[in-house]
Amino acid sequence: MVERIEDLNLPNTSVTRLIKEAIPADVKVSSECRIALARATSVFVLYLTSTATTAAQLKNHKSLSADHVLKGLEEIEFESFIQPLKTELENFRKMIKSRKDKKAAKPDTDTTVEDAVIDLENLENMQNS
Repeated sequence: MVERIEDLNLPNTSVTRLIKEAIPADVKVSSECRIALARATSVFVLYLTSTATTAAQLKNHKSLSADHVLKGLEEIEFESFIQPLKTELENFRKMIKSRKDKKAAKPDTDTTVEDAVIDLENLENMQNS
């Protein structure tokens, strides 16, 4: 486990980036505000993780899945997050599948010396035919 509660906070750079994306550019945020948001975010993540873990344990699952997190959001009454999260999860899964399909569709391009020799022999045989 962690030695200090501060070890559970999100990195300050991540929190700062999220804050900048969420508020107008002309709004300034104090360092105390950043610290408070980092701690609040950590508490939220821990609470959701705990709730998702409970959902997994009720089904006798030992690993957390996206479905457990969605159930956790429902339990902590954040239902408005569920549909957008499902949409993003589906987009993420499609992106991963697309990457795997592209990787599988690429021909194996083995550039070893042995293959080069075989290719030269095949070229000579084709030219002699």
